[in-house]
Amino acid sequence: MTATSRVRSRLGLVAGMMLAAAIVTTAVLALSGCAPQSAAGQTAAADAAATTEPAAELRLGYFANVTHAPALVGLEEGLFADALGDTELTTQVFNAGPAAIEALTAGAIDATYIGPNPSINTFIQSGGQSAHIVAGAATGGAALVVREGIDSAKDLAGTTLATPQLGNTQDVALRSWLADEGYETDTTGGGDVHITPTENAQTLTLFQQGGLDGAWLPEPWVSRLLADGGRGAHVLVDEADLWEDGAFPTTVLLVRAEFLAEHPETVEALLEGHVASVAWLDEHADEASTVINSVIEKDTGKPLADEVITRALEHVTFSVDPHAETFETLVENGLEAGTQKDGSIDGLFDLRLLNTLLEADDGEPVSAGGLGEE
Repeated sequence: MTATSRVRSRLGLVAGMMLAAAIVTTAVLALSGCAPQSAAGQTAAADAAATTEPAAELRLGYFANVTHAPALVGLEEGLFADALGDTELTTQVFNAGPAAIEALTAGAIDATYIGPNPSINTFIQSGGQSAHIVAGAATGGAALVVREGIDSAKDLAGTTLATPQLGNTQDVALRSWLADEGYETDTTGGGDVHITPTENAQTLTLFQQGGLDGAWLPEPWVSRLLADGGRGAHVLVDEADLWEDGAFPTTVLLVRAEFLAEHPETVEALLEGHVASVAWLDEHADEASTVINSVIEKDTGKPLADEVITRALEHVTFSVDPHAETFETLVENGLEAGTQKDGSIDGLFDLRLLNTLLEADDGEPVSAGGLGEE
């Protein structure tokens, strides 16, 4: 038996155990008179048992950002296709997390690479029913870039700053940091500092034209503003400086809960491709910029300059660890920013399939931080 076969065998066992546990739980509920019924009067367990085959199609979302490099490499190197086998892979490119969440919630996609805050938002708003984080993807790679004349937080009063989208991970980070610095903001652009959610490419144009004083962005847009923005562009805040050991999650892999329950074999395969992609990035550092840039050019019509992608990659770390230990802080930040509802994130993570894959390859399991299965 090959190593890949062993991994698939072990993952298949875990998927079967997950399905069996769901069936047993529903059967217990049925005995107590609480089991949900289908239109034909069947229990949910019977419905689940009928959906054990891999999905015919997996619809995957991602952003054309360096922080989503595991997605870009997995696509360009054929790692997802190899792992998914007969399951057709289709993709959709997004600019920021809230838009991806809308597509996931509507059932237009099944999984997406996304920032942690939109993942938290959808989980809380759905009462824990919408989606689960099944792996981490990237840490680091976000910063506040400002024009000349802004050299400290006290220089920001009355300025206008951009973020990719209201409620996305960088938007929450900026609002939280400004609050810590004594500034008031609101979600309509008012307050002591005016925050204008803006599409990343437009942010660069507006900054160049003097319409913005700065922006809190993910890579490669931090490096693009520094290289192409002019106006004395410089980093005022590197988000890594705000976290212990500089480790904060930028990108995770989120799967629709219904899809995970109905097609665990397909999620196994997606994770196999994801782990292979992260490993490829670690083992092929010299080739990474070329491969990543190839996908960015296909998706945006223009590749990044060498200096931009080189700097961007220096500020991002790729890992399957979602750093679950940071998520309670992220919830607090979102509440402080006024971009999310209060609620529990217990159950947000389901890392069982990932950890089985890691252990099969003699790797260390990652923690759900008490916020789900591992």
